[in-house]
Amino acid sequence: MNMKSNILLVEDEAGFGTLLRDFLKMHDLEVTLCTDGEEGLETFSRSAFDLCVLDVMMPKKDGFSLAQDIKKINENTPIIFLTAKTLREDVLKGYQIGADDYITKPFDSEILLHKINAILKRNQSSKLKEKQNSFTVGTITYYTQTRDLKTPEGTFKLSPKEGELLRLLLVNEGKVLSRSRALKTIWKEDNYFTGRSMDVYITKLRKFIAADPNVEIQNIHSEGFILTVKDQPVV
Repeated sequence: MNMKSNILLVEDEAGFGTLLRDFLKMHDLEVTLCTDGEEGLETFSRSAFDLCVLDVMMPKKDGFSLAQDIKKINENTPIIFLTAKTLREDVLKGYQIGADDYITKPFDSEILLHKINAILKRNQSSKLKEKQNSFTVGTITYYTQTRDLKTPEGTFKLSPKEGELLRLLLVNEGKVLSRSRALKTIWKEDNYFTGRSMDVYITKLRKFIAADPNVEIQNIHSEGFILTVKDQPVV
C-alpha cells in the first residue's frame, strides 16, 4: 500500500481553504490546513511535508516570507503559490524564491491537482535516482561508488568533488541544479570563493563529457546549471 503524500496548505480565506483541503483529500492526498503564515511555519517546522501550497497575501507572515523560511529548513521542498496578484514582478519574485509553480486566483482546482501530482511524481523520480549506483546519459556512464566515468575516449577517475557534482547534475538531469544547492551540498557553504571553485569543477566536467557531443552542461544565468541530452525534453 502506497503512503499518501503529505501537503501543507496555507490559505487565510477559511471557507476557500477548507473547500480546497477537502477537494485534495478526496483525491488521495493528506492535507494540513493553516490560516496564516506564522501558523504555517510552525506546522512545517515540526512535521514532514512533500509539498507546500501557499497563498501569497496572508496576515502575520505573507507567502513569500513563509516560502523563504521553509527553504531555509528544507531547500528541496516544492512550493506552489496561490495568489490574486498578477504583476510580472510578483510572479518573478515567486520563482526567484524557489517556487515550482505560480497559480493566479480564481483557478480550476483540477488544474492545481494535476500540477501537484506532476511535481510529486518528478520528486519521487529524483529520490529514486538518489539511490542509483550508476547513471548513463548518451554514451557516457558514471559509477558513483568508484567515481569512474566511462566515455568513448576512455575511463576517468573523478575526484570526490567532481564526482558529487556530476552525481547531482545526473540526478537532476533535464532540470536546473541551483548554484546554492550544489554549493551547500558539496562545499557546505555558498559564498564567492566556493562559487568560483565550483565553476572550475564545472569546466573540468565539461571536458570529460565532451567525448559525447549530445551531452551538455549548460549555464542558466543567475540560477545554476543543467545537464541535458539532445532530443530529450528539458523540465
